[in-house]
Amino acid sequence: MNPASPPFSWRPIIAGGLICGVLDINAAFLSAYLVAGRTPLWVLRAVASALLGRDLAFSAGSWVEAMGLAMHFTVATSWTTVFYLLSRKFPLLLRHAFVAGPLYGAGVYLFMNCITLPFCSWFRGLYLGTPPNWAHAPFAWPQFGIHLTCVGLAIALAVRRWARPAT
Repeated sequence: MNPASPPFSWRPIIAGGLICGVLDINAAFLSAYLVAGRTPLWVLRAVASALLGRDLAFSAGSWVEAMGLAMHFTVATSWTTVFYLLSRKFPLLLRHAFVAGPLYGAGVYLFMNCITLPFCSWFRGLYLGTPPNWAHAPFAWPQFGIHLTCVGLAIALAVRRWARPAT
């Protein structure tokens, strides 16, 4: 272990994952309602459809919504973990959280839309026997803004707040 690096802590990961998850899912609920009149339960089913496919996600019972919520918080906590680990290596990310956070959120948006969603579509085809049906979605300013603030900035500020300083 590098003597200059701060000790590992779960606190910023849990706090950041929860804060990011709550802000992001509520922003998604609001955006989906304002743009398309979709309910929060529809949004949770849409999240679960990344693994289940649309047919099953929108025809099965309420367990799908719980699965979508669990998937959402798992992703939020995973992105928080990545930022936390990067901040251990590059403390500049925490010193300049108001810049690093939105930049990180932009990276998360691009990664999710250009890599994660196409991969899920391909992977889902392996066990559902369906061809990948992910079409490149057009750039969406509301979702991009949500990722800048509710994802990137929220994660950066939470990690900065709850991370242990270097000893």
